[in-house]
Amino acid sequence: MAEYTEKTTETESGESKGKPKGKPLKPKKPKIPRQSMPEQDPKERICNFNEVPYGFTPETAVIEASRCIFCKNAKCIEGCPVEIDIPAFIRAIMDRKFEESIRILKEDNALPAICGRVCPQEEQCEIVCVIGIKGEPVAIGRLERFAADWERANMEITIPEIAPPTGRMVAVVGAGPAGLTVAGELARLGHDVTIFEALHKPGGVLIYGIPEFRLPKDIVMAEVDYVKMLGVKIVYNAVIGRYLTIDELMNEEGFHAVFIGTGAGLPYFMNIPGENLNGVYSANEYLTRSNLMKAYDFPNYDTPIMRRRKVAVIGGGNVAMDAARTALRLGAEEVTVVYRRSRKEMPARDEEIHHAEEEGIVFRLLNNPTRINDDGNGWVSGMTCIRMELGEPDASGRRRPIPIPGSEWDVEVDTVIVSIGNGANPLLPEMTPGLETNKWGNIIADDETCETSIKGVYAGGDIVIGAATVILAMGAGKRAFRAMHKYLMSLE
Repeated sequence: MAEYTEKTTETESGESKGKPKGKPLKPKKPKIPRQSMPEQDPKERICNFNEVPYGFTPETAVIEASRCIFCKNAKCIEGCPVEIDIPAFIRAIMDRKFEESIRILKEDNALPAICGRVCPQEEQCEIVCVIGIKGEPVAIGRLERFAADWERANMEITIPEIAPPTGRMVAVVGAGPAGLTVAGELARLGHDVTIFEALHKPGGVLIYGIPEFRLPKDIVMAEVDYVKMLGVKIVYNAVIGRYLTIDELMNEEGFHAVFIGTGAGLPYFMNIPGENLNGVYSANEYLTRSNLMKAYDFPNYDTPIMRRRKVAVIGGGNVAMDAARTALRLGAEEVTVVYRRSRKEMPARDEEIHHAEEEGIVFRLLNNPTRINDDGNGWVSGMTCIRMELGEPDASGRRRPIPIPGSEWDVEVDTVIVSIGNGANPLLPEMTPGLETNKWGNIIADDETCETSIKGVYAGGDIVIGAATVILAMGAGKRAFRAMHKYLMSLE
Protein backbone atom coordinates (compact mmCIF):
# COMPACT_ATOMS: atom_id res chain seq x y z
CA MET A 1 0.00 0.00 0.00
CA ALA A 2 1.24 3.50 -0.81
CA GLU A 3 2.24 5.66 2.17
CA TYR A 4 1.71 9.38 2.66
CA THR A 5 4.87 11.38 2.24
CA GLU A 6 3.96 13.95 4.92
CA LYS A 7 5.48 13.62 8.39
CA THR A 8 4.48 14.54 11.94
CA THR A 9 6.79 16.00 14.60
CA GLU A 10 7.09 14.37 17.97
CA THR A 11 7.88 15.46 21.54
CA GLU A 12 10.69 13.85 23.53
CA SER A 13 8.10 11.41 24.91
CA GLY A 14 7.18 10.35 21.38
CA GLU A 15 3.76 12.02 21.28
CA SER A 16 2.71 13.70 18.09
CA LYS A 17 2.65 17.51 18.05
CA GLY A 18 0.53 17.52 14.88
CA LYS A 19 1.07 17.81 11.15
CA PRO A 20 3.28 20.46 9.59
CA LYS A 21 1.60 23.42 7.99
CA GLY A 22 0.50 23.21 4.37
CA LYS A 23 -1.85 21.14 2.22
CA PRO A 24 -1.68 17.39 2.91
CA LEU A 25 0.03 15.46 0.15
CA LYS A 26 -1.81 12.73 -1.76
CA PRO A 27 -0.40 9.22 -1.71
CA LYS A 28 1.91 8.50 -4.64
CA LYS A 29 1.15 5.57 -6.90
CA PRO A 30 3.97 3.04 -6.58
CA LYS A 31 6.09 2.82 -9.71
CA ILE A 32 5.61 -0.63 -11.24
CA PRO A 33 8.52 -1.93 -13.35
CA ARG A 34 7.88 -3.36 -16.82
CA GLN A 35 7.08 -7.03 -16.42
CA SER A 36 9.51 -9.51 -17.94
CA MET A 37 8.31 -12.47 -19.95
CA PRO A 38 9.64 -15.91 -18.97
CA GLU A 39 11.37 -17.86 -21.70
CA GLN A 40 13.28 -21.04 -22.44
CA ASP A 41 16.84 -21.31 -21.18
CA PRO A 42 19.28 -20.67 -24.07
CA LYS A 43 21.09 -23.99 -23.54
CA GLU A 44 17.81 -25.87 -23.87
CA ARG A 45 16.17 -23.94 -26.68
CA ILE A 46 19.06 -24.31 -29.15
CA CYS A 47 18.20 -28.03 -29.16
CA ASN A 48 14.55 -27.57 -30.13
CA PHE A 49 12.23 -25.49 -32.30
CA ASN A 50 9.73 -24.67 -29.54
CA GLU A 51 8.70 -21.05 -29.03
CA VAL A 52 11.26 -19.15 -26.94
CA PRO A 53 9.07 -16.79 -24.82
CA TYR A 54 6.30 -18.41 -22.77
CA GLY A 55 4.00 -15.37 -22.59
CA PHE A 56 2.37 -13.58 -19.65
CA THR A 57 0.26 -15.28 -17.01
CA PRO A 58 -3.07 -13.54 -16.25
CA GLU A 59 -1.60 -12.12 -13.05
CA THR A 60 1.46 -10.70 -14.83
CA ALA A 61 -0.69 -9.29 -17.64
CA VAL A 62 -2.93 -7.47 -15.16
CA ILE A 63 0.11 -5.97 -13.42
CA GLU A 64 1.63 -4.83 -16.73
CA ALA A 65 -1.70 -3.40 -17.90
CA SER A 66 -1.93 -1.37 -14.66
CA ARG A 67 1.21 0.53 -15.74
CA CYS A 68 -0.82 2.28 -18.47
CA ILE A 69 -2.06 5.78 -17.55
CA PHE A 70 -4.71 5.77 -20.33
CA CYS A 71 -3.77 9.03 -21.99
CA LYS A 72 -6.64 11.15 -23.29
CA ASN A 73 -4.87 11.67 -26.62
CA ALA A 74 -3.11 8.34 -26.88
CA LYS A 75 -0.08 8.57 -29.16
CA CYS A 76 0.23 4.78 -29.16
CA ILE A 77 -2.85 4.57 -31.39
CA GLU A 78 -1.21 6.93 -33.87
CA GLY A 79 1.88 4.73 -33.80
CA CYS A 80 -0.09 1.59 -34.68
CA PRO A 81 -0.35 0.96 -38.46
CA VAL A 82 -3.73 -0.78 -38.00
CA GLU A 83 -5.05 1.82 -35.51
CA ILE A 84 -5.91 -0.50 -32.59
CA ASP A 85 -7.60 1.22 -29.63
CA ILE A 86 -4.66 0.34 -27.42
CA PRO A 87 -5.74 2.01 -24.15
CA ALA A 88 -9.16 0.33 -24.38
CA PHE A 89 -7.84 -3.21 -24.80
CA ILE A 90 -5.24 -2.66 -22.05
CA ARG A 91 -7.85 -1.28 -19.64
CA ALA A 92 -9.96 -4.38 -20.25
CA ILE A 93 -6.98 -6.56 -19.30
CA MET A 94 -6.36 -4.48 -16.17
CA ASP A 95 -10.00 -5.04 -15.19
CA ARG A 96 -9.59 -8.79 -15.94
CA LYS A 97 -12.13 -8.52 -18.76
CA PHE A 98 -10.04 -10.64 -21.10
CA GLU A 99 -12.88 -11.51 -23.45
CA GLU A 100 -13.65 -7.83 -23.94
CA SER A 101 -9.97 -7.15 -24.54
CA ILE A 102 -9.71 -9.56 -27.47
CA ARG A 103 -12.99 -8.25 -28.90
CA ILE A 104 -11.54 -4.72 -28.94
CA LEU A 105 -8.35 -5.96 -30.58
CA LYS A 106 -10.19 -7.82 -33.33
CA GLU A 107 -12.19 -4.73 -34.24
CA ASP A 108 -9.02 -3.49 -35.94
CA ASN A 109 -6.69 -6.48 -36.20
CA ALA A 110 -7.62 -9.94 -37.46
CA LEU A 111 -4.17 -11.35 -36.56
CA PRO A 112 -3.43 -10.28 -32.95
CA ALA A 113 -1.58 -13.46 -31.89
CA ILE A 114 0.82 -12.94 -34.79
CA CYS A 115 1.30 -9.20 -34.29
CA GLY A 116 1.87 -9.68 -30.58
CA ARG A 117 4.85 -11.88 -31.44
CA VAL A 118 6.59 -10.46 -34.50
CA CYS A 119 5.66 -6.78 -34.83
CA PRO A 120 8.36 -4.23 -33.88
CA GLN A 121 6.26 -2.46 -31.24
CA GLU A 122 9.42 -0.81 -29.90
CA GLU A 123 9.56 1.24 -33.13
CA GLN A 124 5.83 1.97 -33.41
CA CYS A 125 3.29 2.05 -30.59
CA GLU A 126 5.70 1.62 -27.67
CA ILE A 127 8.22 4.23 -28.79
CA VAL A 128 5.64 6.99 -28.28
CA CYS A 129 4.29 5.64 -24.97
CA VAL A 130 4.31 8.43 -22.35
CA ILE A 131 5.43 5.99 -19.65
CA GLY A 132 8.56 5.42 -21.72
CA ILE A 133 9.71 9.04 -21.34
CA LYS A 134 11.10 8.42 -17.84
CA GLY A 135 11.16 4.64 -17.83
CA GLU A 136 10.27 1.64 -19.92
CA PRO A 137 7.09 1.84 -22.04
CA VAL A 138 4.06 -0.34 -21.42
CA ALA A 139 4.60 -3.79 -23.01
CA ILE A 140 1.83 -3.34 -25.56
CA GLY A 141 2.93 -6.20 -27.81
CA ARG A 142 3.16 -8.68 -24.96
CA LEU A 143 -0.31 -7.70 -23.76
CA GLU A 144 -1.69 -8.13 -27.27
CA ARG A 145 -0.17 -11.61 -27.40
CA PHE A 146 -1.63 -12.43 -23.98
CA ALA A 147 -5.17 -11.46 -25.00
CA ALA A 148 -5.00 -13.51 -28.21
CA ASP A 149 -3.50 -16.53 -26.47
CA TRP A 150 -6.06 -16.32 -23.67
CA GLU A 151 -8.90 -16.42 -26.21
CA ARG A 152 -7.47 -19.47 -27.94
CA ALA A 153 -7.01 -21.31 -24.62
CA ASN A 154 -10.22 -20.35 -22.86
CA MET A 155 -13.09 -19.80 -25.25
CA GLU A 156 -14.50 -20.59 -28.65
CA ILE A 157 -13.43 -18.16 -31.33
CA THR A 158 -16.28 -15.76 -32.01
CA ILE A 159 -16.75 -13.69 -35.13
CA PRO A 160 -18.22 -10.19 -35.42
CA GLU A 161 -21.46 -9.46 -37.21
CA ILE A 162 -21.15 -9.85 -40.99
CA ALA A 163 -22.93 -7.35 -43.24
CA PRO A 164 -25.53 -8.63 -45.75
CA PRO A 165 -24.10 -9.80 -49.11
CA THR A 166 -23.32 -6.96 -51.51
CA GLY A 167 -23.08 -9.09 -54.64
CA ARG A 168 -19.55 -7.81 -55.26
CA MET A 169 -16.69 -10.29 -55.85
CA VAL A 170 -13.09 -9.56 -54.84
CA ALA A 171 -9.94 -11.50 -55.72
CA VAL A 172 -6.95 -11.22 -53.38
CA VAL A 173 -3.59 -12.37 -54.73
CA GLY A 174 -1.46 -13.75 -51.90
CA ALA A 175 -2.42 -15.09 -48.46
CA GLY A 176 0.22 -13.13 -46.58
CA PRO A 177 -0.40 -10.44 -43.91
CA ALA A 178 -1.63 -7.79 -46.38
CA GLY A 179 -3.89 -10.19 -48.29
CA LEU A 180 -5.39 -11.74 -45.16
CA THR A 181 -6.13 -8.28 -43.74
CA VAL A 182 -7.85 -7.04 -46.91
CA ALA A 183 -9.80 -10.28 -47.29
CA GLY A 184 -11.05 -10.36 -43.71
CA GLU A 185 -12.14 -6.72 -43.65
CA LEU A 186 -13.96 -6.89 -47.00
CA ALA A 187 -15.69 -10.13 -46.03
CA ARG A 188 -17.02 -8.47 -42.87
CA LEU A 189 -18.57 -5.82 -45.11
CA GLY A 190 -20.49 -8.45 -47.07
CA HIS A 191 -18.27 -8.86 -50.12
CA ASP A 192 -17.56 -12.27 -51.66
CA VAL A 193 -13.78 -12.68 -51.25
CA THR A 194 -11.46 -15.33 -52.69
CA ILE A 195 -7.71 -15.48 -51.99
CA PHE A 196 -5.42 -17.03 -54.60
CA GLU A 197 -2.26 -18.39 -52.94
CA ALA A 198 0.76 -19.65 -54.91
CA LEU A 199 1.92 -22.05 -52.19
CA HIS A 200 0.13 -25.06 -50.71
CA LYS A 201 -0.36 -23.34 -47.35
CA PRO A 202 -1.58 -19.85 -46.39
CA GLY A 203 0.33 -17.21 -44.46
CA GLY A 204 2.99 -16.00 -46.87
CA VAL A 205 6.13 -14.97 -44.98
CA LEU A 206 4.41 -15.96 -41.73
CA ILE A 207 4.48 -19.60 -42.79
CA TYR A 208 7.62 -19.90 -44.95
CA GLY A 209 9.87 -17.20 -43.53
CA ILE A 210 9.52 -16.90 -39.76
CA PRO A 211 10.79 -19.93 -37.80
CA GLU A 212 8.68 -22.06 -35.48
CA PHE A 213 10.60 -20.89 -32.39
CA ARG A 214 9.55 -17.30 -33.08
CA LEU A 215 6.07 -17.87 -34.53
CA PRO A 216 4.49 -21.31 -34.07
CA LYS A 217 2.68 -22.41 -37.20
CA ASP A 218 -0.40 -23.62 -35.33
CA ILE A 219 -0.93 -19.99 -34.32
CA VAL A 220 -0.68 -18.84 -37.94
CA MET A 221 -3.19 -21.47 -38.98
CA ALA A 222 -5.55 -20.48 -36.15
CA GLU A 223 -5.47 -16.85 -37.32
CA VAL A 224 -6.07 -17.95 -40.92
CA ASP A 225 -9.00 -20.10 -39.76
CA TYR A 226 -10.51 -16.98 -38.18
CA VAL A 227 -10.32 -15.16 -41.52
CA LYS A 228 -11.97 -18.15 -43.21
CA MET A 229 -14.72 -18.05 -40.56
CA LEU A 230 -15.51 -14.56 -41.84
CA GLY A 231 -16.41 -16.17 -45.18
CA VAL A 232 -13.13 -15.87 -47.07
CA LYS A 233 -12.30 -18.68 -49.52
CA ILE A 234 -8.69 -19.68 -50.33
CA VAL A 235 -7.49 -21.36 -53.54
CA TYR A 236 -4.02 -22.92 -53.17
CA ASN A 237 -1.28 -23.69 -55.71
CA ALA A 238 -2.61 -20.82 -57.82
CA VAL A 239 0.21 -18.71 -59.30
CA ILE A 240 -1.50 -15.61 -60.63
CA GLY A 241 0.27 -14.71 -63.84
CA ARG A 242 0.33 -18.39 -64.83
CA TYR A 243 -2.79 -20.05 -63.36
CA LEU A 244 -4.86 -16.99 -64.20
CA THR A 245 -3.95 -13.42 -65.11
CA ILE A 246 -5.33 -10.26 -63.51
CA ASP A 247 -7.18 -9.57 -66.76
CA GLU A 248 -8.79 -13.02 -66.69
CA LEU A 249 -9.82 -12.62 -63.06
CA MET A 250 -11.68 -9.43 -63.83
CA ASN A 251 -12.99 -10.04 -67.36
CA GLU A 252 -13.63 -13.79 -67.36
CA GLU A 253 -13.98 -14.90 -63.73
CA GLY A 254 -16.30 -12.03 -62.76
CA PHE A 255 -14.30 -10.33 -60.00
CA HIS A 256 -15.13 -6.66 -59.57
CA ALA A 257 -11.82 -5.73 -57.91
CA VAL A 258 -8.40 -7.28 -57.23
CA PHE A 259 -5.89 -6.72 -54.45
CA ILE A 260 -2.26 -7.72 -55.10
CA GLY A 261 -0.32 -8.69 -51.97
CA THR A 262 2.35 -11.01 -53.36
CA GLY A 263 5.16 -9.78 -51.10
CA ALA A 264 8.85 -9.52 -51.89
CA GLY A 265 10.09 -13.03 -52.47
CA LEU A 266 12.97 -12.54 -54.91
CA PRO A 267 16.24 -12.83 -52.93
CA TYR A 268 19.16 -10.48 -53.55
CA PHE A 269 22.74 -11.72 -53.80
CA MET A 270 26.04 -9.87 -53.44
CA ASN A 271 27.39 -10.85 -56.88
CA ILE A 272 30.77 -11.85 -55.47
CA PRO A 273 32.93 -14.77 -56.66
CA GLY A 274 31.83 -18.15 -55.31
CA GLU A 275 28.12 -17.46 -54.81
CA ASN A 276 27.29 -20.35 -57.15
CA LEU A 277 29.14 -22.94 -55.03
CA ASN A 278 27.39 -25.84 -53.34
CA GLY A 279 26.61 -24.84 -49.76
CA VAL A 280 25.47 -21.29 -50.61
CA TYR A 281 21.80 -20.54 -49.88
CA SER A 282 19.58 -17.52 -50.01
CA ALA A 283 17.92 -17.02 -46.64
CA ASN A 284 14.58 -17.44 -48.46
CA GLU A 285 15.43 -20.94 -49.63
CA TYR A 286 17.04 -21.96 -46.35
CA LEU A 287 14.09 -20.83 -44.22
CA THR A 288 11.46 -22.12 -46.65
CA ARG A 289 13.02 -25.58 -46.57
CA SER A 290 13.04 -25.55 -42.77
CA ASN A 291 9.73 -23.79 -42.04
CA LEU A 292 7.28 -24.59 -44.81
CA MET A 293 8.76 -27.93 -45.85
CA LYS A 294 9.63 -29.04 -42.29
CA ALA A 295 13.26 -29.94 -42.93
CA TYR A 296 13.93 -29.39 -39.22
CA ASP A 297 11.64 -32.32 -38.41
CA PHE A 298 13.67 -35.00 -40.21
CA PRO A 299 12.97 -37.93 -40.67
CA ASN A 300 9.24 -37.25 -40.25
CA TYR A 301 9.67 -34.97 -43.27
CA ASP A 302 12.27 -35.80 -45.89
CA THR A 303 13.02 -32.32 -47.22
CA PRO A 304 16.81 -32.08 -47.76
CA ILE A 305 18.80 -29.31 -46.12
CA MET A 306 22.52 -29.01 -45.48
CA ARG A 307 23.50 -29.78 -41.88
CA ARG A 308 27.08 -28.55 -41.68
CA ARG A 309 29.62 -27.63 -39.00
CA LYS A 310 30.39 -23.96 -39.59
CA VAL A 311 27.74 -21.61 -41.00
CA ALA A 312 28.09 -17.95 -41.96
CA VAL A 313 25.06 -15.69 -42.40
CA ILE A 314 25.55 -12.45 -44.34
CA GLY A 315 23.27 -9.61 -43.18
CA GLY A 316 21.94 -7.92 -40.06
CA GLY A 317 18.15 -7.97 -40.28
CA ASN A 318 15.48 -10.12 -38.67
CA VAL A 319 15.72 -12.65 -41.51
CA ALA A 320 19.46 -13.00 -40.88
CA MET A 321 18.78 -13.65 -37.18
CA ASP A 322 16.13 -16.23 -38.11
CA ALA A 323 18.54 -18.02 -40.47
CA ALA A 324 21.40 -18.00 -37.97
CA ARG A 325 19.29 -19.33 -35.10
CA THR A 326 17.76 -21.97 -37.38
CA ALA A 327 21.23 -23.18 -38.44
CA LEU A 328 22.21 -23.54 -34.80
CA ARG A 329 19.13 -25.66 -34.11
CA LEU A 330 19.91 -27.80 -37.15
CA GLY A 331 23.15 -28.84 -35.49
CA ALA A 332 25.83 -26.37 -36.60
CA GLU A 333 28.79 -26.22 -34.22
CA GLU A 334 29.42 -22.54 -34.93
CA VAL A 335 27.25 -19.89 -36.56
CA THR A 336 28.67 -16.49 -37.50
CA VAL A 337 26.74 -13.40 -38.55
CA VAL A 338 28.79 -11.14 -40.83
CA TYR A 339 27.47 -7.57 -41.08
CA ARG A 340 29.10 -4.58 -42.72
CA ARG A 341 27.97 -1.98 -40.17
CA SER A 342 28.07 -1.82 -36.37
CA ARG A 343 25.63 -3.18 -33.80
CA LYS A 344 23.89 0.20 -33.64
CA GLU A 345 22.95 0.12 -37.33
CA MET A 346 21.63 -3.45 -37.41
CA PRO A 347 18.00 -3.39 -38.64
CA ALA A 348 17.01 -6.52 -36.67
CA ARG A 349 14.88 -6.10 -33.54
CA ASP A 350 16.90 -5.76 -30.33
CA GLU A 351 15.04 -8.74 -28.90
CA GLU A 352 16.09 -10.98 -31.79
CA ILE A 353 19.73 -9.88 -31.60
CA HIS A 354 19.69 -10.44 -27.83
CA HIS A 355 18.28 -13.94 -28.25
CA ALA A 356 20.93 -14.74 -30.89
CA GLU A 357 23.70 -13.53 -28.60
CA GLU A 358 22.33 -15.60 -25.71
CA GLU A 359 22.35 -18.68 -27.91
CA GLY A 360 26.02 -18.28 -28.80
CA ILE A 361 25.81 -16.79 -32.30
CA VAL A 362 29.14 -15.10 -33.17
CA PHE A 363 28.87 -11.55 -34.57
CA ARG A 364 31.57 -10.31 -36.96
CA LEU A 365 30.53 -6.67 -37.25
CA LEU A 366 32.10 -4.05 -39.54
CA ASN A 367 33.05 -6.80 -41.98
CA ASN A 368 31.91 -7.54 -45.53
CA PRO A 369 32.48 -10.68 -47.64
CA THR A 370 34.41 -10.22 -50.88
CA ARG A 371 34.69 -13.86 -51.99
CA ILE A 372 33.34 -17.32 -51.10
CA ASN A 373 36.13 -19.87 -51.38
CA ASP A 374 36.08 -23.24 -53.20
CA ASP A 375 37.41 -26.49 -51.72
CA GLY A 376 38.36 -27.65 -55.20
CA ASN A 377 35.30 -29.86 -55.59
CA GLY A 378 32.68 -27.17 -56.01
CA TRP A 379 31.82 -26.84 -52.30
CA VAL A 380 32.26 -23.95 -49.89
CA SER A 381 35.47 -24.10 -47.82
CA GLY A 382 35.61 -20.58 -46.43
CA MET A 383 34.95 -16.91 -47.00
CA THR A 384 37.21 -13.90 -47.50
CA CYS A 385 36.07 -10.70 -45.76
CA ILE A 386 37.31 -7.13 -45.61
CA ARG A 387 37.08 -4.94 -42.54
CA MET A 388 34.95 -1.79 -42.77
CA GLU A 389 34.74 1.61 -41.10
CA LEU A 390 31.74 3.93 -40.95
CA GLY A 391 31.66 7.18 -42.91
CA GLU A 392 28.93 9.76 -43.39
CA PRO A 393 25.21 8.76 -43.37
CA ASP A 394 23.78 7.46 -46.65
CA ALA A 395 20.22 7.68 -48.03
CA SER A 396 18.96 5.25 -45.34
CA GLY A 397 20.19 7.57 -42.58
CA ARG A 398 22.77 5.04 -41.44
CA ARG A 399 26.51 5.70 -41.67
CA ARG A 400 27.95 4.38 -44.91
CA PRO A 401 30.37 1.42 -44.54
CA ILE A 402 33.74 2.00 -46.22
CA PRO A 403 36.28 -0.80 -46.90
CA ILE A 404 39.67 -0.54 -45.16
CA PRO A 405 42.34 -1.27 -47.80
CA GLY A 406 44.58 -4.25 -47.05
CA SER A 407 42.39 -5.59 -44.22
CA GLU A 408 41.19 -8.80 -45.89
CA TRP A 409 41.03 -11.95 -43.79
CA ASP A 410 39.67 -15.48 -44.18
CA VAL A 411 37.14 -17.40 -42.08
CA GLU A 412 36.59 -21.16 -42.32
CA VAL A 413 32.94 -22.02 -43.11
CA ASP A 414 31.22 -24.80 -45.03
CA THR A 415 27.82 -23.13 -45.51
CA VAL A 416 26.94 -19.52 -46.43
CA ILE A 417 23.43 -18.06 -46.12
CA VAL A 418 22.91 -14.74 -47.92
CA SER A 419 20.37 -12.49 -46.20
CA ILE A 420 20.77 -9.01 -47.65
CA GLY A 421 17.18 -8.35 -48.68
CA ASN A 422 14.52 -9.29 -51.20
CA GLY A 423 12.92 -7.72 -54.23
CA ALA A 424 9.65 -8.07 -56.10
CA ASN A 425 9.01 -11.20 -58.13
CA PRO A 426 8.59 -9.92 -61.72
CA LEU A 427 6.11 -12.60 -62.88
CA LEU A 428 2.79 -10.92 -62.09
CA PRO A 429 3.74 -7.37 -63.24
CA GLU A 430 5.20 -8.76 -66.48
CA MET A 431 1.97 -10.64 -67.17
CA THR A 432 -0.26 -7.63 -66.41
CA PRO A 433 -0.21 -5.05 -69.23
CA GLY A 434 -0.76 -1.51 -67.98
CA LEU A 435 0.38 -2.22 -64.42
CA GLU A 436 3.04 0.39 -63.62
CA THR A 437 6.13 -0.50 -61.62
CA ASN A 438 9.18 1.45 -60.42
CA LYS A 439 12.81 0.81 -61.32
CA TRP A 440 13.07 -1.90 -58.64
CA GLY A 441 10.05 -3.77 -60.02
CA ASN A 442 7.72 -2.80 -57.18
CA ILE A 443 4.13 -2.00 -58.12
CA ILE A 444 3.34 1.71 -58.01
CA ALA A 445 0.29 2.34 -55.80
CA ASP A 446 -1.22 5.35 -54.08
CA ASP A 447 0.01 5.73 -50.48
CA GLU A 448 -3.47 6.28 -49.03
CA THR A 449 -5.79 4.22 -51.24
CA CYS A 450 -3.38 1.57 -52.62
CA GLU A 451 -4.85 2.15 -56.11
CA THR A 452 -2.64 1.06 -59.00
CA SER A 453 -2.55 2.27 -62.59
CA ILE A 454 -5.36 -0.18 -63.48
CA LYS A 455 -8.90 0.70 -62.43
CA GLY A 456 -10.21 -1.72 -59.82
CA VAL A 457 -6.77 -3.15 -59.07
CA TYR A 458 -5.10 -2.34 -55.74
CA ALA A 459 -1.76 -3.37 -54.22
CA GLY A 460 -0.07 -3.16 -50.85
CA GLY A 461 2.64 -4.53 -48.58
CA ASP A 462 6.12 -5.62 -49.64
CA ILE A 463 5.22 -5.76 -53.35
CA VAL A 464 4.81 -1.97 -53.15
CA ILE A 465 7.26 -0.74 -50.49
CA GLY A 466 9.86 -3.52 -50.63
CA ALA A 467 10.68 -6.01 -47.87
CA ALA A 468 9.36 -4.58 -44.59
CA THR A 469 7.41 -5.71 -41.50
CA VAL A 470 4.26 -7.76 -41.04
CA ILE A 471 2.38 -4.89 -39.42
CA LEU A 472 3.22 -2.41 -42.21
CA ALA A 473 1.79 -4.88 -44.71
CA MET A 474 -1.34 -5.16 -42.58
CA GLY A 475 -1.54 -1.37 -42.38
CA ALA A 476 -1.56 -1.25 -46.19
CA GLY A 477 -4.34 -3.83 -46.14
CA LYS A 478 -6.39 -1.60 -43.84
CA ARG A 479 -6.00 1.40 -46.14
CA ALA A 480 -6.75 -0.69 -49.21
CA PHE A 481 -9.96 -2.26 -47.93
CA ARG A 482 -11.52 1.15 -47.22
CA ALA A 483 -10.76 2.40 -50.72
CA MET A 484 -11.86 -0.88 -52.29
CA HIS A 485 -15.16 -0.91 -50.38
CA LYS A 486 -15.89 2.62 -51.55
CA TYR A 487 -15.08 1.66 -55.13
CA LEU A 488 -17.13 -1.56 -55.01
CA MET A 489 -20.20 0.21 -53.65
CA SER A 490 -19.94 2.84 -56.40
CA LEU A 491 -20.38 0.19 -59.11
CA GLU A 492 -23.78 -0.23 -60.67
